[in-house]
Amino acid sequence: MQRVHRFEFELELSAACLKRLFHKKLVNRTLSLFAFLILPLFSQTSLYANEQEVCEQFLNSGQYQTCIKKTEAAILKKTYGSEWPLLKAKAELAVGQYAEAQQTIDAGLKRYSWSLPLRLKAYEIYQLNNEHQAAEEFLNSIHELASRSAWRYTDASSLIALGQASLLKKADPALVLESFYDRAIREYPEHKDAYLASGNLALSKRDFILAQEIFEAAIKIIPEDTDLLFGLAKALQTGNPERSEKLMSQVLNINPHYIPVHLEQIYRSLHSEQYSEAQQRLEVVLDINPHQAEAWSCLAVIAHFEHRPHDETAFYWQALSHHDQNPQVDYQIGKALSEHYRFAEGAAYQRQALQKDSNFIPARIQLAQDELRLGREVSGWEHAMQAHQQDGYDTTIFNLLELKDQLASFKTLEDDTFIVRMETREAEVYGQEVLNLLHEAKQVLCKKYELELNQKITVEIFPNPDDFAVRTFGMPAVSGYLGVCFGKVITANSPASQAEHPTNWQSVLWHEFCHVVTLELTKNKMPRWISEGLSVYEERQKNPRWGETMIPQYRDMILKGETTPISELSSAFLNPKSSLHIQFAYYQSSMVVEYLINEFGFEAIKLILNDLRIGIPVNVAIERRTKTLGELEQDFATYLTAEAKNFAPSVDWSEQDLTALTSDDTKRFDDWIRKHPHHFQGLMAYARILEEENRTAELETTLKKLVELYPQYAGADNACLRVAALYQKQERFDLELSYLEQHATWNPNALPVFQRLAILYKQQENWESVYQACQAANAINPLDQETQLLLANACIQLNRDPEAVAAYQAILALEPHNPAETHYQLARLLQDTHKQKAKRHTLIALEQAPRFRAAHQLLLELTANTP
Repeated sequence: MQRVHRFEFELELSAACLKRLFHKKLVNRTLSLFAFLILPLFSQTSLYANEQEVCEQFLNSGQYQTCIKKTEAAILKKTYGSEWPLLKAKAELAVGQYAEAQQTIDAGLKRYSWSLPLRLKAYEIYQLNNEHQAAEEFLNSIHELASRSAWRYTDASSLIALGQASLLKKADPALVLESFYDRAIREYPEHKDAYLASGNLALSKRDFILAQEIFEAAIKIIPEDTDLLFGLAKALQTGNPERSEKLMSQVLNINPHYIPVHLEQIYRSLHSEQYSEAQQRLEVVLDINPHQAEAWSCLAVIAHFEHRPHDETAFYWQALSHHDQNPQVDYQIGKALSEHYRFAEGAAYQRQALQKDSNFIPARIQLAQDELRLGREVSGWEHAMQAHQQDGYDTTIFNLLELKDQLASFKTLEDDTFIVRMETREAEVYGQEVLNLLHEAKQVLCKKYELELNQKITVEIFPNPDDFAVRTFGMPAVSGYLGVCFGKVITANSPASQAEHPTNWQSVLWHEFCHVVTLELTKNKMPRWISEGLSVYEERQKNPRWGETMIPQYRDMILKGETTPISELSSAFLNPKSSLHIQFAYYQSSMVVEYLINEFGFEAIKLILNDLRIGIPVNVAIERRTKTLGELEQDFATYLTAEAKNFAPSVDWSEQDLTALTSDDTKRFDDWIRKHPHHFQGLMAYARILEEENRTAELETTLKKLVELYPQYAGADNACLRVAALYQKQERFDLELSYLEQHATWNPNALPVFQRLAILYKQQENWESVYQACQAANAINPLDQETQLLLANACIQLNRDPEAVAAYQAILALEPHNPAETHYQLARLLQDTHKQKAKRHTLIALEQAPRFRAAHQLLLELTANTP
């Protein structure tokens, strides 16, 4: 029994083994056959993938026609993949083949009807063929497909298409970023389009720091992609313009036909008023894509500036010819006009953009800023609020609305001509002085230029430089500007914002009000150089210490041929090499104006401004009223060179290498100075060494020699202040006073000098000079209690009681350490003219200091004759 069972078992086992062996052989044969069959398929797929990468490189490098041919060949061969029609359509769009791109995308959707990226591209292409309803249907279909088969659309391209479609449908940008773009980057970290979409979203909200982070991360993975490099360049334009420029050049090295970079260069040329250069660059763009809407928009802008209305209209409609509902066209034209202070014309274009698409946020934001700069505050803030309701993430509008709340706390000083808004404490300290200066500027400049102002001028003064920057430029952290005039609106930084580098606020407001006059005269149709040149010139006319004047650095730049031709002078204000270069642009512009007035009379300037008002280009206007531009530039160069050569003529300005002298033994420098007794830089370096070695007598002689050679030098290391400090230390106060007075003659921003002079004059009981010194100090910083107290004392001594009252009221606003004393002094000044006010101040003084005997006595006097 057991043997039988064992036999049966062995037989069964043998059959099972044979079966397993057969199955194994069969499987091996099948796998071998499968491998034989699939190997060519894998090879073919890999080949197609390589071909696709090659086509992407053609697109990236600007070889658009080659990309079209290669992708078309793949499509004709029925090569699988929705990327083929997508690549072909992108290349066709790049060269303006919009109808062909539509055929490509239609054919692609017949085969890949489920593709969301193809449908998104179809939306764009149908828009460019003026089939807006069909385009909208494609956009709607994206979410319809995704909602039916969500599981199918989790690849990177689909996630990005869903995100972009959601944004077009005005979805919450933060939700799009988190749900689609961040997810795509997280799950597909080597996919370019995820970074591109995310970075561009950050750029659209002006979040440049986030955009930079995204594009930097992407470039580490995909280093030579033109779209990513351009995105990073845009993110760095404000914070690091030099690197941004290098990235733009890198993009053009990879792809000479990359239109976005060409457009950036065109906008830069427009901004610097180099219209011929812009037109040449536009020809390049239109050679690549003859239907490029932004290029035609730029031509419309140039035609507007050159007063060619028929051409402007023709170019405008050409820009809209392939997408007649494109709000971007009006927005770009309007924005370019506003950048040239043509706010009224710019606002009109933004309204047209909003008529095409009421949800087009960039136009709404720009319109809000234009209206605010035109002084139309009600409509400006309404548009800002509406833009914020539509998009709560845009930093420009967020900053503006934050500023609106800040402005609500300001004090408004208003009369028949001006609306002045200031921080409340500052308004109490020097608000009336601001109004007085503005009225003086109006009286002098409006009479001189024969202008009758028929609308109030708004002036806003900000103690916080970020608030000033937001109001002026739409973003914080923009430095280098003291004030800006938009025409009927002036914005300025207050003295409180200039702690380290104080500047005379009176000169700033005089400068800006001159802009009001010249912009009104020309209806804002003036190039920047002549606008700035006139304002700086008028500063010097008001006060020779104000405005830009010749300094050693300007002298060197002129003699080295670094001046800018008059015809290109506005470009000197754009992307200067340094802060010195932009200041030199102000100086040169003012010297051109001065030269024109000296040679052809002030009447010629007024005629040029009138020509600008009626739309005559500036170079034509100048030639009409003076001489040919070539002759003028040559004669001006001769004039300016003579000014440079005659500057501080006693000084030896020769270039000398002082490195060895300053690091060698002093005796060698002593010998060198004896041979070069008038060398300014040498004497300055020598004085520093004498100071280090405590050679006081020789230091005094050297500093006095420097003052004698070049007394108007106002640099921080100037000899006047150094020799004055030396005399102060030696308690030789009469000599200190004389050198401080000399320096004050040349430097209107020398706040510590005026404050020290007031103290020295007080010691001499020279009250008139105390008064003048305090007034000069307050023109720089009126927020100093000690200066206001000195001014009050001087006014009392000079019987200027109303001014003394104003000074003590300013001290109260500045929250003095001893307010009781201030109230008491005010009561004394007011007791004869305003008894009730005097009584009130006396009671406040006693409330704060109950044992104040002088205040008790004054109260008795005030109440003695009261019925």
